[in-house]
Amino acid sequence: MLPLCFVLMPFGKKALSTGVNVDFDAVFRELIEPAIVAAGMEPLRADQEVLGGIIHKPMFERLILCDFAVADLTGANANVYYELGMRHGIRPSTTVPIFAADERMPFDLTPVRAVPYQLNPDGTLSDVATDRERLRGLLVEAMGSHAKGFVDSPVFQLVEGFRPPDIARLKTDAFRDRAAYAIKAREQLKQARQTGKAAVAAVASSLGNVAHLEAGVVIDVMLSLRAVGDIQGMVDLYDHMPVPLQRSVLVREQLGFALNRLKQSDRAEQVLRELIVEHGASSETNGLLGRVYKDRWERANKAGETFAAAGWLGKAIDTYLQGFEADWRDAYPGVNAVTLMELKSPPDPRRLELLPVVTYAVKRRIAKGNCDYWDHATLLELGVLRSDEASANAAAADALAAVREKWEPETTARNLRLIRESRAARGTFDAWANAIEDALLKRASA
Repeated sequence: MLPLCFVLMPFGKKALSTGVNVDFDAVFRELIEPAIVAAGMEPLRADQEVLGGIIHKPMFERLILCDFAVADLTGANANVYYELGMRHGIRPSTTVPIFAADERMPFDLTPVRAVPYQLNPDGTLSDVATDRERLRGLLVEAMGSHAKGFVDSPVFQLVEGFRPPDIARLKTDAFRDRAAYAIKAREQLKQARQTGKAAVAAVASSLGNVAHLEAGVVIDVMLSLRAVGDIQGMVDLYDHMPVPLQRSVLVREQLGFALNRLKQSDRAEQVLRELIVEHGASSETNGLLGRVYKDRWERANKAGETFAAAGWLGKAIDTYLQGFEADWRDAYPGVNAVTLMELKSPPDPRRLELLPVVTYAVKRRIAKGNCDYWDHATLLELGVLRSDEASANAAAADALAAVREKWEPETTARNLRLIRESRAARGTFDAWANAIEDALLKRASA
């Protein structure tokens, strides 16, 4: 049985103090994970940041019970530092800290032996083969040093007579079984999403009591239900979650999304507004709240309620714009603000200033290689708004090739329909965009 190596590190893409953007998922995939495997260990990565920073029982177990650990200190991530402190307080040895070479280590950690890895100016790994081999060697060395009683924790080095707690073998074996179970559950959910609602529901039911599951698995279930369109299932799952998980930002955002889809817009608005009051504006939360107001505008517009429709349209624009201003790198709320400005009568003149800003934001994201369907769909929508046929057609091709879930092209087609209807009423619609809208709808129904 291979020893477990827990990885403490940031998630996703983060900007360093030097201005460099680092894809930490790529650092794990290309550097850390293969080094751990080459050292004869089994990698196990934390998932708490996916849950909005919530620290949960399996997280503590992994920190305490994993035989070895790698801690990436790049970016001075608060969660990673907290976890490293816990690890050093429990384990006298077997923790290997690493960091990006251009980063300055905080004063309190300068006595800790940390190993640098090299980054290119664009944040990608520059000498991955060398750094991977160095990390592998350190992990192999850690196995040998641990057997000889070597101490690498500053707590055990500096506090005389301090003794680690006794970790029972039975407890460690039970933990290993749960960790393997979580990995298996996630793979089952991944496969079930390709089949549909019934398959995801069957896997979710087989997992048992939600309160006893690892938080990361519960989140996977919730997002899987969303992916197959089981919106009521998302709300039912939320109702059975433990309170700490219910209070996490990601779960509450998903709850707001689900409630709005179920036409419980008042409750959805309350959930999302409370998040903004507690945590401030964000591109994700404001994007979801903007959708609540956008749906209200569409319903009022169809009902012929002119004044109500104008009020909800203005509220949706303001909410999306606030989300874009909270994070200029995320073009999603920006493109929604621009599109709704186009739908006003007459169109909001601010859209002309915002269009190039949103276009630049999404193009920078695509240029860095960390793009997905929504980035290409955003470029498509912006091309239609600019009446740029060539740009829109190219973006449409990229978007259709990047579709992951059927509801994605359906959402984009809906936005193009709104633009088409608004411009047709003014006699300015570009007929060539019809073909793109049809292609998106065909992909959504495939």
